[in-house]
Amino acid sequence: MEDAKDEKTLKAFSERLTLGITRILENLPGVLDIRFAERDPAEKRCLLSWEQKNNCVLPDDLRDFYLTTDGFTLTWSAKLEHEPVPVGCMVINSVAKLQLLAQSNIYSLPSAPTLADLDFQDDWEGSEVPHFDSRSRIFELDRCAGNGRVCLVYSNCTPGGVSQQSEIWFLDCSLTWHFLTPSFTAYYRLMITHLGLPEWQYTFTPYGPSPQAKWASLYQPLTFHDDSHPDAAGELFLNKLDPARAFRGSSKVKPPAPKKKQPAQAPASGGATAKGPGATARQSVNKR
Repeated sequence: MEDAKDEKTLKAFSERLTLGITRILENLPGVLDIRFAERDPAEKRCLLSWEQKNNCVLPDDLRDFYLTTDGFTLTWSAKLEHEPVPVGCMVINSVAKLQLLAQSNIYSLPSAPTLADLDFQDDWEGSEVPHFDSRSRIFELDRCAGNGRVCLVYSNCTPGGVSQQSEIWFLDCSLTWHFLTPSFTAYYRLMITHLGLPEWQYTFTPYGPSPQAKWASLYQPLTFHDDSHPDAAGELFLNKLDPARAFRGSSKVKPPAPKKKQPAQAPASGGATAKGPGATARQSVNKR
């Protein structure tokens, strides 16, 4: 009896933590193999140790998240030709994996360029773009299956100083930064809304997801279909179909016949009325 009660309590907790997304996925056609990894809460001493080690203060919402669960992983698959194909993946790294963004080992040669050498972006619409040098402290929240990095970014950092203000940014494969959300809570809701679809972070870039990833947008069309744009008045512009014009060729109503042009008459000289060829013939008969 107690085991059933604990299982029910754990299920209710999972529903609140995932914002009910598992129930939504279960009702989608073709979705199967939904897996949510249950984790224990992180200890407070681990959070304090992380802050002291990195000279950064965790935002309150991220701290509360780690005190609820030490990381987050939810995956699901879709049935394609009678075989399960992995589609969705939602990941938030644990405290132990919330590490500084590091470059690959292939660039460890003395003459190889560093990330700081590739820092070329200007500020983004009044917000300071993250930098790979000491001006920013960047921590990985999600590796995005190798398609980029979702990062917790502290800007305006000073050597030896404690950083407090943070934002969530996306670093694509070309090392270009894209702003996502000002807080962790907003990013978490964004991740749930997009169902963890492949390359969903690229919807916040000028080029969008790759063609290979867009097929999965069938499971969340409202967040991927961005072909319609607002017009100058701020209203959503949609193509309107006029059946009377679109199917005019298939109607049985005959088009009106074009009007015949009347022959142009030359002006009479000396005020006399011009005579046609018929009148000339009649005059010649009468003379005979």
